[in-house]
Amino acid sequence: MTTQRTSGRRKQAMAAAAVVAALLTTAACGGGGGDSDGGSKNGAAGFDAANNKIAQADLAKKGGELKFASAQDADSWDTTRGYYGFMWNFSRYYSRQLVTNTPAPGEKGAGVTPDLATDVAKVSDDGKTYTYTLRDGITWEDGKPITSKDVKYGIERVWAQDVLSGGPTYLKEVLDPEDKYQGPYKDKSADKLGLKAIETPDDKTIVFKLPQANSDFEEMLALTSASPVRQDKDTKSKYGLKPFSSGPYKFQSYNPGKDLTLVRNTEWKQESDPVRKAYPDKVTIKFFTNANELDQRLIAGDYDVDLAQTGLSPQGRTTALKQHEGNVDNPVSGYIRYAVFPQSVKPFDNIHCRKAVLYGADHVSLQTARGGPQAGGDIGTNMLPPSVPGSEGQKYDPYEMAGANKKGNVAKAKEELKACGKPNGFKTTIAVRNNKPVEVATAESLQASLKKIGITVDIDQFDGSQTAGIIGSPSNVLKKNYGIIIMGWGPDFPSVQGYGLPLWSSDYILESGNNNYALIKDKEIDGLFDKYVTTLDDAGKADISKQINHKVMEGGYYLPFVFEKFINWRSSRLANVYTSDGYSGMYDFVNLGLKSSK
Repeated sequence: MTTQRTSGRRKQAMAAAAVVAALLTTAACGGGGGDSDGGSKNGAAGFDAANNKIAQADLAKKGGELKFASAQDADSWDTTRGYYGFMWNFSRYYSRQLVTNTPAPGEKGAGVTPDLATDVAKVSDDGKTYTYTLRDGITWEDGKPITSKDVKYGIERVWAQDVLSGGPTYLKEVLDPEDKYQGPYKDKSADKLGLKAIETPDDKTIVFKLPQANSDFEEMLALTSASPVRQDKDTKSKYGLKPFSSGPYKFQSYNPGKDLTLVRNTEWKQESDPVRKAYPDKVTIKFFTNANELDQRLIAGDYDVDLAQTGLSPQGRTTALKQHEGNVDNPVSGYIRYAVFPQSVKPFDNIHCRKAVLYGADHVSLQTARGGPQAGGDIGTNMLPPSVPGSEGQKYDPYEMAGANKKGNVAKAKEELKACGKPNGFKTTIAVRNNKPVEVATAESLQASLKKIGITVDIDQFDGSQTAGIIGSPSNVLKKNYGIIIMGWGPDFPSVQGYGLPLWSSDYILESGNNNYALIKDKEIDGLFDKYVTTLDDAGKADISKQINHKVMEGGYYLPFVFEKFINWRSSRLANVYTSDGYSGMYDFVNLGLKSSK
């Protein structure tokens, strides 16, 4: 255990523990928050008071009902199947993992800290063996202890994709790259724990044996999909209706699409959990079908926070900024919104035709269509989000999208058209989701600016709920002549692997559910990803991330629109509020409290 990886993790864990201790002390004893500039008489903390810092930490009280509201339900509340960012965030109320994101504002929130485990992993010198010891006093909602076998079984469920599809599969791909294990429901061993890559020598010890080193493995274990599941409580495809709790809250009732209520898990022990303070007595979600009504109810004070964390609608945003500025934060989301050019659709197999679009686009107009600098975000200049190590932010701007060419450069665009053999332009189609009005507005902006350089664009609005089979099908993309696809992406975990692998690796080109829309098959990019996963020091990983981003941008595969920002609402009742890079700029739900238990 002398690798830089282990040393770095040890330092990170010590720093994380210090951060957690400081946060919990502050929350209990005072020393933060309160009204600030931009606050209001209703007790709001002030504009951006919780953006990468803690608002009203000293005012959190035990008790009360924390009220979430949302315009959409989770894809699933099953810890194996959930893939929505807000589900990963919220699920920590009822699920724990060996390690989890550090409960701290901003960049520190992307770190990893022990949860069910006593410490971060002991990692072997070759980076292939990870060993954890479980804490004392960790229990299920019925009081039975959580064991290493429960953790292993919960992870094994990821292999049951025929029954439990939908969630991230990183653990499956890293632990069983040859896909030999069939999952617990087809497991022929008596205890259904036949996955050889995970060993449980006793109830307190769990050992992961990776066939190949992967420097982000511990980040993968911090995902909800690594939560324990107790075998006798596994209801398979119905588990998401009432997961069995390992956290401070348990399901009381759930009516899909209507409401969800969590109440205290009386068997959870504070001394066994260094991460969660569990302030409220009850945590509820009300689901709305109308986003404007949702925003009105938030602003009226009927609810405390938006579960989805994707920002107020234009109508709600206007009201909030004019009348309640002290109740809003303006975080960078961690997402990049962009256009991407499938190389299967001519003439986008030619790099010069792709670059013609990059130079011809009016980047200010695209930013405005997204909501402007405050609600939309800074002009995007490359494809690595600011929250991912190796990102250079707007400093890396190879096409001067935020500089000299921000309003478009017709002359350069026409030079590229000439170079690609289309001096008079060409015709193509933009594919855009019909349930995303801001994306339609972005397509219209791009259509208008490309017309100036001779590129005629049709806009095809497709059913946004059918994305995987429409733009996720390369054969359909070719059939529909989708030369430009408008989408967005955020990191599953803050690394170039957790963000870019599905987008840029040739191994991830799929017949359905494809996200490598550009159909990138670049040996250098693939080679850099291979090098990244076996690089164990953080500085080396950041450098490779930078190189991958540069190769992607040099290929002209993407037109980034914005490094996305949101206008998010927090009620005046909320305390201990802060945004976290670990959850793409969302509020960290797990330690939200109320200023009063009433």
